[in-house]
Amino acid sequence: MPLYKLPLSENVLEASSERINWTLNNFDRVCVSFSGGKDSTVMLHLTALAARSLHKRFSVLFIDWEAQFSSTIEHCEKLRREYADVIDTFYWVALPLTTSNALTQFSPVWQCWEPDTPWVREPPADAITDPAFFPFYQLGMSFEHFVRDFAEWFSQKRPAAVTIGIRADESYTRFLAVASQHKLRFADDKPWTSISPGGHAWYIYPIYDWKTADIWTWFSRTQFSYNPLYNLMYQAGVPLRYMRICEPFGPEQRQGLWLYHVLEPERWAAMCQRVSGVHCGGIYAGRDNQFYGHRKLEKPQGHSWKSYALFLLETMPPATSEHYRNKIAVYLRWYQKQGLEDIPDNQQGDTGSKDIPSWRRICKVLLNNDYWCRMLSFSPTKAKHYQRYNQRMAKKRQEWGILCKSK
Repeated sequence: MPLYKLPLSENVLEASSERINWTLNNFDRVCVSFSGGKDSTVMLHLTALAARSLHKRFSVLFIDWEAQFSSTIEHCEKLRREYADVIDTFYWVALPLTTSNALTQFSPVWQCWEPDTPWVREPPADAITDPAFFPFYQLGMSFEHFVRDFAEWFSQKRPAAVTIGIRADESYTRFLAVASQHKLRFADDKPWTSISPGGHAWYIYPIYDWKTADIWTWFSRTQFSYNPLYNLMYQAGVPLRYMRICEPFGPEQRQGLWLYHVLEPERWAAMCQRVSGVHCGGIYAGRDNQFYGHRKLEKPQGHSWKSYALFLLETMPPATSEHYRNKIAVYLRWYQKQGLEDIPDNQQGDTGSKDIPSWRRICKVLLNNDYWCRMLSFSPTKAKHYQRYNQRMAKKRQEWGILCKSK
C-alpha cells in the first residue's frame, strides 16, 4: 500500500503544540530525548513552555558522547538551568556506550567513556557515571539498546512517553518511523506515536512534520536560544542540510569532523589520539569524493559491482571482513528465499535511502563503513550475543554456500 503525505488544517507549530499538550495530559511520566541539536532544542522549548502552562513536569535524557563541542555542552547546561522549574530529572548520561566508527575498517566501533582510557574531556560533576545507576545497563552496550532499555526502565512498567525530535523529511527511514502501517500506534488518529519494544513506553514524535525552514523560522521569530555551534557552522560555510549535532564518527556525522580542527584544535588533538581514523576522516570525510563512498560511487575498470564487493571484502582486516560477510550472507539468503537466486548488479535508486537490493548497494555499505549495515536494513547486534552470533553465522554461510572464505 503506497504511503502519502496528507496536509493538515493547522500549521506545524499548532499541530506540535497540540501533540505535546496531549502527551503531558495523558502520561504521568514524560521524558524528552535531547541531543543539543536544533530539532531536540525546539522540542525541549515547546515541552517546557507547555509544562509551565499546564503545571506539569517532565524529565530529560541527554547522552554525552565525550567527543563533543564545548558549545553543545554549554548549551545543554544552559537549558537545564533555564527549565529547572519544570524538569524533574535531567539524565545526563556519561556511561561507556558503543557506537559505530565509520572512519576506519580497523576499529569499526568505538566506546565513549571507555574505562582506563584517556578521555577527550571530563564529564560534568553531576553526570551519571556509575554503571550501577541503571539496573539494565551493561558495560559497552550499544546506544540503540541503551535508549530502548531506558524507555522501558523509565516507564516503571506503566504507560509513559518518550518524545523524540525526528523529522520525516530528514530521511526515508525517519519517514517510515512515523508513516509505517505495521507499527502499533496509540490510536489511529495519532500516527506520530509508536509503542516501545518493551511494551510500556510510547515514543512520541511531536515535530515529525516540521521542515528545516520551519525550525529556523521558529528560532528567528521567538528569539529562543539554540546551540551557538550552528552560527559557527554557518560562518564556516556548512550548508543547512549538513548541520548535524550528535555522535561525531558515524557515516553521516563524520562529514563535520573538520570543524573540530578549525573551532577547537585542542579537543581535535585529543580526539585524534583517542579514536582511530579521526585525522583521516577530518581530511577526506567532508569532501565530495569516493574515499568513503559518499555521493559519488564508481567501480574500478574491469570489475562488476559484485566482483568489486568481493574484492573489498578480501582486502579488509579479517575480523571486519567476517562481520560484513555474516551480514551480507543473511541479506542474500533472504532474497534467495524470495525466489531471487542472486540480486542484480545494479538497478535504479539502489544507492538511496530505500533498500533496493543490488551489489552496488552492498559496495556502498562497504565503502561507507556502514558497520551495522543499516543500508541493508540491519540493526546493531547485542554485544553479549555478538561472539555467539558470529559462530552461528559462520556455520550458516557454509551451509548456504554464500560468501565463504577464500582458500
